[in-house]
Amino acid sequence: MKLSFTQTFPVPPERVYAALTDPEVLRKCIEGCEKLVQVGDGVYESTLKLGLAGIKGTFAGKVELRDRKPPESFTLIMEGNGPGSFVRGNSQVTLRPKDGGTELVSEGDCTVGGLIVAVGSRLVDAAAKKMTADFFRKLAEQVR
Repeated sequence: MKLSFTQTFPVPPERVYAALTDPEVLRKCIEGCEKLVQVGDGVYESTLKLGLAGIKGTFAGKVELRDRKPPESFTLIMEGNGPGSFVRGNSQVTLRPKDGGTELVSEGDCTVGGLIVAVGSRLVDAAAKKMTADFFRKLAEQVR
């Protein structure tokens, strides 16, 4: 599944980049995030409680930031496993100055498998888009 998102923030790129690499800020922005800990340089482990249709559970995940060029861009690689399901994805995140603030553009791919596929691709796609929009809305609140 392809995911793309654009968000404008009323703060400079340095501030947005700093928020995107701060585990405490991210924990507050990720729906259902119970734990997000930095375990290496640009590597994080997470625990998320999620539910989609009749499938609910705790997912363990790993996120890695690669090709970092502060405050302009990075590549996000993520993977997670939960009750009979898995999620794997990557995204290119680009930050550029715009109108005194920052425009963030995220373009990525996501693969889901296991039980979660049983709920249907439309529902999974809609849930992924909603989670992405919620994340960026919360991030905007954090950087203000």
